[in-house]
Amino acid sequence: MKRKIYDKLIEWKNNKKFKPLIVLGVRQCGKTYIIDEFCKNEFKNYKKINLFYDIDVVNLYKSSDSSEKKYNDLKILLNFDFDKEDSILFIDEIQECEELISELKFFNEKHNNVRIICAGSLLGVKLARLNKPFPVGKVSRLYMYPMDFEEFLIAFNQQLLLDEIKNCFKNNKAMGILHNTAINYYKKYLLSGGMPESVNILLNCENEYYNYDLSKLNDIIEDYKNDMNNHVINSNETLKIRNIYDSLSSQLQNASKKFQYSIIDSNAKSREYLLPLNWLEESNMIQICKCVKLPEKPLLGFVDNEVFKVYYSDVGLFNRILNNDIKTIMLEDMKIYKGIITENYVANQLKASDIDLLYWRGKRKSKVDFLITTINDGIIPIEVKAEENTQSKSLKVYYDLYHPKYMIRISLKDFGYNPKTQIKSVPLYATFLIRTLVNK
Repeated sequence: MKRKIYDKLIEWKNNKKFKPLIVLGVRQCGKTYIIDEFCKNEFKNYKKINLFYDIDVVNLYKSSDSSEKKYNDLKILLNFDFDKEDSILFIDEIQECEELISELKFFNEKHNNVRIICAGSLLGVKLARLNKPFPVGKVSRLYMYPMDFEEFLIAFNQQLLLDEIKNCFKNNKAMGILHNTAINYYKKYLLSGGMPESVNILLNCENEYYNYDLSKLNDIIEDYKNDMNNHVINSNETLKIRNIYDSLSSQLQNASKKFQYSIIDSNAKSREYLLPLNWLEESNMIQICKCVKLPEKPLLGFVDNEVFKVYYSDVGLFNRILNNDIKTIMLEDMKIYKGIITENYVANQLKASDIDLLYWRGKRKSKVDFLITTINDGIIPIEVKAEENTQSKSLKVYYDLYHPKYMIRISLKDFGYNPKTQIKSVPLYATFLIRTLVNK
């Protein structure tokens, strides 16, 4: 499957300033597969090790030998000269040896001709809780997410449809008859989400989507819950992590439109849940959307750290957690959860484009689902609707207060622009193209 992160890996390869690369992302989003493909395709000499199994490497770096001796012994141990031109070493599950993570500084400072890529399960959590010094400034980081809708269409060999979506977005032109085709693919995406194995199962259904096997999504959720025992302080923290994760479907449907600790436990105190919440964020199982008090540049300078929303990292997993079956999703019979499922989908698409998740909440229950800083037009509000009926008072309240150059409404409606309301209509299936507007 084509993944857009491959182009970023090429950029890293072509960068003249060599630094070891750490790839972070939620479990089963495809990190190992795409790194392996990249290393095979782009380098003449390639070696992969997995620290779950290569215990001798772990023991080597736990020893008291000098950094240079460890470096030379590693070559002998692996029977691989990573100093050689056009060579690369891929260290998977590097979280199993924090001494080796710390030694990446030595690689960068003393052997900066060497190409090394590192990845691992819960690596973000491990990096946040290291006992050894982290090599600050000596490594590069790259974040990977589940497949976005663009990658989903590419997997389904829908390049012509994808090209037309991009053309209509750019020129504010309606898709017409193709709109329903794209909407049908959007529904299928809600079913599988963006986890590569889940998408592959859907692909193999050969258009018989009611035969789609939901068990893979169940397995991923179970794996996530098992992971909650790892890199924790004690079993009490594990329990709190699970309680937060299990509360998210209720949190998202919460009328206050913000995360509330009282939904987890009526007696819960925020200080008791800060570390467990951070664990979930660093594991990339959740995505946090912060509330902006005043929509001015830079948006991050006006964040209210006490007010935020939390989304699941993948909308397919969210639907499975809600126990929505194939018929419910394909026939859009998700009832009161349809709106928040749609909002979660949009959050996932924005995050996959490395867009900061931010929203605005005003007085009298007015709110704007997301805010972006565009290249040419300043701060633009985004409202998300699950239906074609797009009536809303919140965008008008926002416009009267802050007068943006235009506003975006993401919904089931086709592309269009209303000069009277100054609202640009973007279909849900084109959310990934919001990245073309953003100043990045």
